[in-house]
Amino acid sequence: MNGTDAWGFATREAADTTRNGAAGQAPAHHTPHEPQRTARAALTRILEPGDETAGRWLRHMGPEALWRALSGDADPPEGASPDKTAGLRLRAARTDPAADLAAVTALGGRFIIPGDEEWPGQLDDLGDGRPIGLWVRGAANLRFWALRSVAIVGARACTEYGAHLAATLATGLAERGWTVASGAAYGVDGAAHRGALAADGATFAVLASGVDYAYPRGHTELLTRIAEQGLLVAELPPGDHPTRSRFIQRNRVIAALTRGTVVIEAELRSGSLVTARRALALGRFTMGMPGPVTSGLSAGVHQLLRGEAVLVTDADEVIELVGSIGDLGPQRHGPTLARDLLDPVAARVLEALPARGGADAGHLAGEAGTTRDLAQSKLVELQSLGFVQRCGARWELARRAETAEGSRRGGT
Repeated sequence: MNGTDAWGFATREAADTTRNGAAGQAPAHHTPHEPQRTARAALTRILEPGDETAGRWLRHMGPEALWRALSGDADPPEGASPDKTAGLRLRAARTDPAADLAAVTALGGRFIIPGDEEWPGQLDDLGDGRPIGLWVRGAANLRFWALRSVAIVGARACTEYGAHLAATLATGLAERGWTVASGAAYGVDGAAHRGALAADGATFAVLASGVDYAYPRGHTELLTRIAEQGLLVAELPPGDHPTRSRFIQRNRVIAALTRGTVVIEAELRSGSLVTARRALALGRFTMGMPGPVTSGLSAGVHQLLRGEAVLVTDADEVIELVGSIGDLGPQRHGPTLARDLLDPVAARVLEALPARGGADAGHLAGEAGTTRDLAQSKLVELQSLGFVQRCGARWELARRAETAEGSRRGGT
């Protein structure tokens, strides 16, 4: 039965839509809320992402009234300072929402707003910091893809180890039907997107610019591939450029859209930690993959792991945390040794044998806590299995067993 869980996310049946299935495809066009859509499109060029004061204005006034107020066609919003009002009205004078909507349509994209079928309801957790709307480029349905998504974030100047972890984790998640989300930056972000794409999996990038603005420039080809095979998502209208504050605000959208965030290599003052802590504050799962304790690039991850995040090492462990009931990772076991298959008495007799030299059956019986006759019987069994050898009245470890097992006392 399809529905939603306690988080407001869809259950597995609803979320298991494939990228090419009808349910996973974005609507070809929008029909409802068109006046609101136009107004919200205009507001994305006027207001900065994450502006909670503007978010309160929007909640109280509605998008159309707020646009009129910021355009000078009505009184400014209550509590707006003269300086802020003047600045926003300068932006409003240069706003052409019809042109922006036409530009994203020409890219094969769309502008989605609250109330649309494609709008991800989990963004409402951001309160007044919720995006005004989202500019989306790509064929898939963002809401469906976000239902089973995990964010992978980390250092831009990552090591080969970090890039390998990100790509391997993303591939594993994609192969298990999960969407990989990140920010398309250099380093861990790029490796995560490439890992998902290489597995022919689902991935979306949340940008700090317009969906037609390639940043970083070195990822132009990657961004094109994501737009073709996945989704590009932005709060900013076409053509808009990134700034430092927009990168920070972009992180809150990544955190809110996904079920959990995994951090791979992050320094103590990394933006990736902002994403992780925002995810934690939103009630999402926060995870980290450890690195060498001598590496400054892993210091931020290790700080998270000391109390705020859960340590994970692969896709199975991530899915066990963020997935539905039944998405359990496999139980971890070390290699099975021949001695693991021995019955308890035989194992105790074998353990009683000294690492060097030998002992008689009576001594071994006392050490193993059994009778002499039973110890003698188990020694014969152990001899037939190649663990021990008899030297007159004494027993000792066989050379093969001694070499393979090493010293057993205090060992494993």
